[in-house]
Amino acid sequence: MTIIVRAKPNESADQVIRKFKKKVQQAQLLTNIRDREFYKKPSVVKKEKLAELRRRKKRH
Repeated sequence: MTIIVRAKPNESADQVIRKFKKKVQQAQLLTNIRDREFYKKPSVVKKEKLAELRRRKKRH
């Protein structure tokens, strides 16, 4: 996945960096990288997904 941020003529470096960080966060790039850092068995992934659903249901 490629994230491109183009700087406008009157934008400072800080503004461009802020824009880049926002795009990375919206693309959930870091969370995907963390998830793929170590292999998880499909059963573990399924358990985590169910636990997350239970937590969300409990909040509402």
